[in-house]
Amino acid sequence: MNEHLDRGPRSKDELAADVARDIPHGAFVNLGIGQPTTVADHLPVGSGVVLHTENGMLGMGPLAHGGPHDPIDPDLTNAGKVPVTALPGASYFHHADSFAMMRGGHLDVCVLGAFQVSATGDLANWHTGEPDAIPAVGGAMDLAIGAKQVFVMMTLFAKDGSAKLVPGCTYPLTGVGCVDRVYTDVATFEVGPQGARVLETFGTSYDDLLARLDVPLGR
Repeated sequence: MNEHLDRGPRSKDELAADVARDIPHGAFVNLGIGQPTTVADHLPVGSGVVLHTENGMLGMGPLAHGGPHDPIDPDLTNAGKVPVTALPGASYFHHADSFAMMRGGHLDVCVLGAFQVSATGDLANWHTGEPDAIPAVGGAMDLAIGAKQVFVMMTLFAKDGSAKLVPGCTYPLTGVGCVDRVYTDVATFEVGPQGARVLETFGTSYDDLLARLDVPLGR
């Protein structure tokens, strides 16, 4: 385990870059709505990573930044409806075919946001259960159970200071035992049947995490 006490918390761009670094060469990857979409801008040239979007494309590139001589294609968007680019060789297909890829185990990695993740890898990311909250599951359930590896990007603590890495999720579940790794602003964790293990910390120490989280932490 590495403690980076002189670096952190990680910014959103730093977090996205670290996730991009850990995606295996040549992997087929889906990036969920919100913060995970920023990973596309940090994949190194030559990584061989092929990005899949649930709205029907393989070979998605970075976000589109159009100009007078390079207009943005409004029909070319990621799952968050943000304009993106297409890399050479990109392909387009029906929404149903896209979900068949997700459910059929054809994706190596998906990167999702979360409201909560349990130490054993349960995921809650579509509804807080609050009466005025708008549920938005999208394709998260399909991705969570269909991808070979599930990475989560989130802040470790909510605005009220409560931890998002928890002994058991209290929000409605997206998937059970599906998360492999959790990337947060202050630490990266592996989670699974054996519980949570700290891989790296940023601007905080392992002991500080032990004091603030209500879950046992390996190292």
